[in-house]
Amino acid sequence: MKYLEQHPMIMIVLGIMGISLSAIFVRYSEAPAAVTASYRLLWTVLLMSPVVWGAEKRRRELRGMTRKAVTLCGCSGIFLALHFFTWFESLKHTTVASSTTIVCTEVIWVALGYCLFLKGRLAAKEVAAIAVTLGGSLLVACSDSGMGGGHLYGDILALLAAVFVAGYTLIGQVVRTTLSTTAYTYIVYLFSAGALVILAAVQGYSLVGYGRDAVVIGLLLAFFSTILGHSIFSWCLKFLSPAFVSASKLCEPVVAAVFAAGLFGEIPAVLQVAGGAVILGGVVFYSRQQ
Repeated sequence: MKYLEQHPMIMIVLGIMGISLSAIFVRYSEAPAAVTASYRLLWTVLLMSPVVWGAEKRRRELRGMTRKAVTLCGCSGIFLALHFFTWFESLKHTTVASSTTIVCTEVIWVALGYCLFLKGRLAAKEVAAIAVTLGGSLLVACSDSGMGGGHLYGDILALLAAVFVAGYTLIGQVVRTTLSTTAYTYIVYLFSAGALVILAAVQGYSLVGYGRDAVVIGLLLAFFSTILGHSIFSWCLKFLSPAFVSASKLCEPVVAAVFAAGLFGEIPAVLQVAGGAVILGGVVFYSRQQ
């Protein structure tokens, strides 16, 4: 572990690979989006439970949670559930490159939500970065609208996924002032898993009957994309700046697109690449201003 602490870039690369595989795993799942997302969160909760309940400190923290904290975690979990559902569904209609790039606009929606609900303010350069990012999204949408097959619908779902995960992030900024990362994420994942199971039931889907592959894909998503992906980035914050860690996540669309090109033959169009570059450029510029 000390070697990794001295070379945190190794963990950054592992984290990027983990989150980039998420879209690829989803593409291989033949189960409905709500079911695949349910598997991911249920597996995540199962894998985290021994760590959470095996430590007396964590048990005391969970038992001491206020009603307000539990309510906010529940709301955060619902937003996360909606994020996974809309994003997984978008991957059934549009390309991996378009979907993952549009989801990366999360930081922009966090900024707007921060102004609307947390009484924050944006500088002129930050507003310009948001405008540039939205312009890039329009370029991607224009490219996909001419491809048919529901690509534009998939882009809209990806945009909704970005908005929903922004809600999850904003609530997390409030709750994390009183809870540890482990306790917060565990409760959020519990609520998110429950919301997804209910959503699947409302749609008329059972959690069984999709074969072993769907269950295994859910486990892979939980292990690689959630625990070895997002959790690794949280660990890296001890050794690298938040700005660098956040910027490194923007490698996800690029790596995922390379995987998709090799596995599914998805070669992005010129306008799609241009729009993706504008989006990522706008997000990087905004992050630098922050």
